[in-house]
Amino acid sequence: MTARPDNALYKGRVMHRRLRPKPHVLEYGVFWVMLDLDRMDQAITACRRFSRNRFNLLSFHDADHGDKSGQPLRQQVEGWLERAGIDLDGGSIRLLTMPRVLGYVFNPISFYYCFHSDGRLLAMAYEVTSTFKVRHTYVLPIAQTHQVDGLIDQGAAKALYVSPFMGMEMDYRFRGHAPSETLDMNITGFDAQGPLIVAAMKADRFALEDRAIWKAVLALPFLTVKVVAAIHWEALKLCLKGVRLTRQPPPAPEPVTIQSGPHDSRLGS
Repeated sequence: MTARPDNALYKGRVMHRRLRPKPHVLEYGVFWVMLDLDRMDQAITACRRFSRNRFNLLSFHDADHGDKSGQPLRQQVEGWLERAGIDLDGGSIRLLTMPRVLGYVFNPISFYYCFHSDGRLLAMAYEVTSTFKVRHTYVLPIAQTHQVDGLIDQGAAKALYVSPFMGMEMDYRFRGHAPSETLDMNITGFDAQGPLIVAAMKADRFALEDRAIWKAVLALPFLTVKVVAAIHWEALKLCLKGVRLTRQPPPAPEPVTIQSGPHDSRLGS
């Protein structure tokens, strides 16, 4: 599977499955934009209904991402990668995220695909945001010797309190491929007893243009508001099922987890 180098719109579905103590499943439609951090302005300005850092039907705001330092996103990500011992040699960094819809956004997770100048995918950065408005990014290298058919297979210890129904003693496993004509990513959360929750996303690629934007918005109006509403609605159903709440701990000492090697403390094979 060969990654597409250009900006794009991806439309598909997300599924969440909690395995225990009470099984629970939800699935919903969603769309994302894929933006090359060096070339997004050219793509965005070609669309009348998509803007950067100002109101529109869809918009991308730099402040919605990164470590809140105010530095350009490219510099932020390169700084994280440098700490992990990774040099892209000028290669592209592509961000997959939900845009603002009529000025509003909530992104549970965004993905930075970090490519070397020769086209190799060297690292991923998973930017997770909680409903408590706390953001944490996991920066993980990709072991080239372990790749099979371009598969991304990575793990990290949980560092952000995301849900009041899950504790902090967990690990994540990320499995997927660099987006091409299709997009896929599975995220499994493990605790001491094994897999606890699974999230899966699949989508198809469309050109980032006004026609595709209108079709996506009409098919999924008020997308970002619905994501937040769905999170709280599903939380209510978990409460009614008797799933116990956990206590929110203090935030991690820094908003980024930098990993220089594999992590597999509780990860399944």
